[in-house]
Amino acid sequence: MNKKMPENPKIILAIDVGGTHVKILASGQKTPRKIASGKTMSASQMVAAVLQMAKDWKYDAVSIGYPGPVIGGRPFHEPFNLGEGWVGFDFKKAFGCPVKIVNDAAMQALGSYEGGRTLFLGLGTGLGSTLIIDGVLEPMEIAHLPYKHGKTYEDYLGIGGLKKLGKKKWRKNVFEVVEKLKNALEVDSVVLGGGNAKKLKELPPGARLGDNANAFIGGFRLWKK
Repeated sequence: MNKKMPENPKIILAIDVGGTHVKILASGQKTPRKIASGKTMSASQMVAAVLQMAKDWKYDAVSIGYPGPVIGGRPFHEPFNLGEGWVGFDFKKAFGCPVKIVNDAAMQALGSYEGGRTLFLGLGTGLGSTLIIDGVLEPMEIAHLPYKHGKTYEDYLGIGGLKKLGKKKWRKNVFEVVEKLKNALEVDSVVLGGGNAKKLKELPPGARLGDNANAFIGGFRLWKK
């Protein structure tokens, strides 16, 4: 690993932290690598696993997609699907190079961005959301806002809603939410990412399908002006 501290890093290691796997890819490499995560994985365990996986890669800086709110470039609270020790952890010291941290949905959104006003919705275990306006990234927490019948958007569009409602009703709610948010936020397009987006038979008007691999592109783009 290159431990220099360049102002404009050329080689980025992008880390996509999830509840089931941690996936990594360095710019210039073609094949991502991954390792199982889970409810007991701490921040220090993640770093140790990544350093081991990437020991034959050179990189100047690190981007981390974190599964939770990120304020001021730092995790705001401990992740729901992982272990503890993330809040306050010194990632820069642990990796020995500059580190940028954003919400995981935000990182995938940035990698999916094609210009204009775009809303990203991550249909996974929960509901990730990010708005990008003319290149400005604004992570959001739509998931826990009230939607209907005293339930939240995540209750309907997350994995819990999919299992409880079934695919047909779940798809109907995805269409309704996309239409509501598209009109309310006045966006040009909506990107539907996350593992469950592929369960849609067709896409809502004005929406396109994202790809989890775009998280790596987003990680690389974080360092570009």
